[in-house]
Formats: sequence, C-alpha cells, structure tokens
Amino acid sequence: MNREAFFTALRKRDSGLFGTSLSPKQKAGIESILDAVEGELTDVQHVANVLAQVYRETGGYMSPIKETVMPWHKDKNPSDAEVIRRLDRAWAKGQLKGVKAPYWRDGEFGRGQIQVTHRDNRLKLAAVTGIDFGNNRDLLLDPKSSAIAAVAGMKFGIFRGKKLADYKFPDALDAPPSRNPRRIVNGNDGSDREVAQNHRVFLAALEAAGWGAKPRLVPQERPAPLLLTPRERPVEARPAPQQPTPAPT
Repeated sequence: MNREAFFTALRKRDSGLFGTSLSPKQKAGIESILDAVEGELTDVQHVANVLAQVYRETGGYMSPIKETVMPWHKDKNPSDAEVIRRLDRAWAKGQLKGVKAPYWRDGEFGRGQIQVTHRDNRLKLAAVTGIDFGNNRDLLLDPKSSAIAAVAGMKFGIFRGKKLADYKFPDALDAPPSRNPRRIVNGNDGSDREVAQNHRVFLAALEAAGWGAKPRLVPQERPAPLLLTPRERPVEARPAPQQPTPAPT
C-alpha cells in the first residue's frame, strides 16, 4: 500500500475526519495501527474497522490516551491522580451508568488506543501478543504496544467477546445494535452510525492507496531468435556409411 496516498486521501476536506491536516500524533497513531495489522489482518474491511474504532475511542487523536481524556483537552497525558479525580467526580454525580464499583481507584482505568481496563483483560492480551501488559499496564500507552493490543483485541474478541470475523462487512455496519460490530469494543453507546461512517472513510482511503492490490506482473521479454549463417549452423551428425558386405565365394 502507498501510505502517502493513504494520508493524502484522509487529508481531503470531504473525508470529514481530519479536515485538511493531520497532527504528528494523529499520523503516528495511524502509522502504528498500519504496522500492527501487517501479517495479522488481510481483509481491508477489518483494517478499516480497527481504524474507525480507534478514532472513536481516542476522539480522533489516534494515539494512546488515558480514560477521561476528551477531544478538547489540551493535556492528552494527565497524571493518574487526575484521571482518578475525574472518575471520582463523575461517579459521585451518577454519570457512570452501569458501573457497579470504582475500578479506577487502584489505577485500573482504561489506557490505549482502545481503552483496556482491568488486569484480567491485560493478561488476556499478554497471552496472545507476548507483551507483558499484565504486569505493566502503562505499556498500553506505548504507541507500538497499544496498536498491537488494539488489533489483537479486535481480532480475538478480547474486549467484549466479539471479534472481527463474527461480522459480515460491509452489511454489518448498518445492523441494529445487537448485531453491530461496534459491540467488538463497546456496548450500545449510541455511536454505531458514527463508527460506520468513519469506517467507510478509512475504507475509501485504504482502497485508494492500493491496500491488498496485487503487483502487476511485468511480462518478461523473450530473447530474439538466434539467426545463424549457413556456415554457423550446426551440422547434424550422420551415421558413418556402412561398408558393403563381401559376397560369399
């Protein structure tokens, strides 16, 4: 794939995702995903969905973040203590619906291009990636490791039990919530249509850049026939003439 052509397609104003420019962090985050899918995902639809889900999870930032970081935050890497304070405030206001216990207070808040919470999930990722996420959760903030986690989590269904292969693209993009691929990453948060639209933008850019295109074979030129002069032509071997057999006397 021609990556420069891919980024050019994303920078087009009508793409609707990045305006006409990408920040260094946005480009680096996308590059890390493209690196991580090599050898892991071959279906261009799957690659587009990973990128679309990461876009939603990071608010378009595309690089790893901590939970609570919003698109309008200038500080994309707040301290752990600040993240815990933000979650505590939201918890006190009853804004964290469905959360039964404050999991974040021991530092187990989400990290990465796709938010990973809880040590059990990190251990599952460690098992399929070989990266020690279980003992070092901040590895999810490393661009390379975070991208590998995002791809592996969606490929193997680690985040919510659903995986990319469970869905038939592109039809699944318009499926109702119970059968929508957004469930690979998150519950019904009202973002299905948004992620579907972003998927289509990334898909168009990937295809424009030649994702998965097979190189055209250049026909080999055949050498011209060797023209020999009569003297140069090889002489065919002929059997030696047989001597006549003498007549019996």
